[in-house]
Amino acid sequence: MSEYNAPLTEMRFVMQELAGLDQVVSLPGCEEASPDVVDAILEEAGRFSREVLSPLNRVGDREGARWKDTVVTTSPGFKEAYRQFVDNGWNGLGCDPEFGGQGLPKLLSTAVSEMWKAANHAFSLCPMLTQGAIEALVIAGTDEQKAAYLPKLVSGEWTGTMNLTEPSAGSDLAAVRSRADPVGDGTYKVFGQKIFITYGEHDMTDNIVHLVLARTPNAPEGVKGISLFVVPKFILKADGTPGERNDVYCVSIEHKLGIHGSPTAVLAFGDHGGAIGTLVGEENRGLEYMFIMMNAARFNVGLEGLGDAERAYQRAVVYARERVQGAEVGVRGGPKVPIIKHPDVRRMLLSMRARIEAMRALAYVTAAALDNAHANQDAVAREKARAFADLLIPVVKGWSTESAIDIASLGVQVHGGMGYIEETGAAQHLRDARITAIYEGTTAIQANDLIGRKIAREKGATILAVIADMRVASTQLDADLAAIGARQSAAVDALETAVSWIVANFSTDPKAAHAGAVPFLHLFGIVAGGWQMGRAAVIARSKIAAGETDPFWAAKLATTRFFADHFLTQASGLAESVVAGAAGAMELADDSF
Repeated sequence: MSEYNAPLTEMRFVMQELAGLDQVVSLPGCEEASPDVVDAILEEAGRFSREVLSPLNRVGDREGARWKDTVVTTSPGFKEAYRQFVDNGWNGLGCDPEFGGQGLPKLLSTAVSEMWKAANHAFSLCPMLTQGAIEALVIAGTDEQKAAYLPKLVSGEWTGTMNLTEPSAGSDLAAVRSRADPVGDGTYKVFGQKIFITYGEHDMTDNIVHLVLARTPNAPEGVKGISLFVVPKFILKADGTPGERNDVYCVSIEHKLGIHGSPTAVLAFGDHGGAIGTLVGEENRGLEYMFIMMNAARFNVGLEGLGDAERAYQRAVVYARERVQGAEVGVRGGPKVPIIKHPDVRRMLLSMRARIEAMRALAYVTAAALDNAHANQDAVAREKARAFADLLIPVVKGWSTESAIDIASLGVQVHGGMGYIEETGAAQHLRDARITAIYEGTTAIQANDLIGRKIAREKGATILAVIADMRVASTQLDADLAAIGARQSAAVDALETAVSWIVANFSTDPKAAHAGAVPFLHLFGIVAGGWQMGRAAVIARSKIAAGETDPFWAAKLATTRFFADHFLTQASGLAESVVAGAAGAMELADDSF
């Protein structure tokens, strides 16, 4: 079975040419990311993902995590791989040097994270949740909490979790019922049950830092009454080392469709007198703080979609090159050929590849915006970058994960009947990818956030500025790229039509607007992805015109043309669904379903 190979040439191209790596590394705090350092990190991450993580992907799927008497044992090899991961310093790559991190740009850590997710989705979930806990504590934690937990979380010596969901409170966090009773000295006893807690229990570290949403006794109802607490698996001793076992236990783990190597825990807090925790930030602001973790997690889940898609594509290409079946179309009586010669197989592979390139470009450009939002010294530039990243994160999450499901499904299709056989590995990528469109907020939640908070609330200001940038980019697609330019211009027109309709109708007809939210998210993803692909095509054309003969540039033109012909052409139909698609959805009586 083939192993994952990081597409380093493509990654470097996107980082440098589309995301503006040179500008990012000029930002304060990013100067250490010299070209030599970036190349060395990418090369070593590629090696680690290929040689250490990728071979464990199938093991994790087949063996899974095991639960017995509140104890979870991870899949064979995971514990040892995690120790190598930590010892090599990967966990703190993008973290603040104040707490032991390396402080490297988000753009670089994004490319590295893609590798972890592509090589072993289930493994990558553990450091992903830890990163979210780090971000929440950096922004909202007390000095004591930061000193006690951040160095260990940044190093990876301890891991972190986010505890939102309860049996009766899924996406509706207003229904959270877990409670936290004060016992003095800033300490609380936490009671309740949390479900779907990724790596909520495992054997890879000697402590787990749970961030938990709960209500204090006099908290108001609804989301305004939720507070956030740090509840460690082991209560810290005076010297900061793990001491007494806290009253939080894993009572089961879920039996899932995919990501079997990642233990998804049901955690019981306080069944034996109360789990000791401390308040993060101010009382009743827990949801606000948790969204710090969630926003970071949503971006990273988008990268999971990208990683799953890339891995499914690589496996499909290997199979299509090796599988010999049928004569080439138009060659009557000819020899049997590898299926990669067949037009529809080529169409499927290009459908996978073109979207992956668009997804990667969109994610990396968003990562660069996050770097600028954090470190650009110009206040106007910082705010513009923040608005851009906030607008794109729901798209990176929602469009990339929905695309990944289809891409992984196409991977099965390329394999034909063998794709339905687990031993080929193609089915695992489809099973693993399926969760990405659900957790950290379903596609509809991302889409509703996009049209409401990110577009209607500000009357479309940010997205209209992005559309203006798209139109400028379209002018670069001159005669040599006329077909791509025509597709892109028409798609941008369709996007602007849909945006105008949302701004005009969101307040007066909210049900109609929300009925078209997911089609709009797909529309925006396709057009934004096509925008980045068009930029790549302009660069590729200039390289070829300058005499460069690397086949990478011709391939870039081919995938961009394919994306324009097969995906940008969907924009007008999606815009129609946004503008006029609510009638059927809302008019059917409930009892007629």
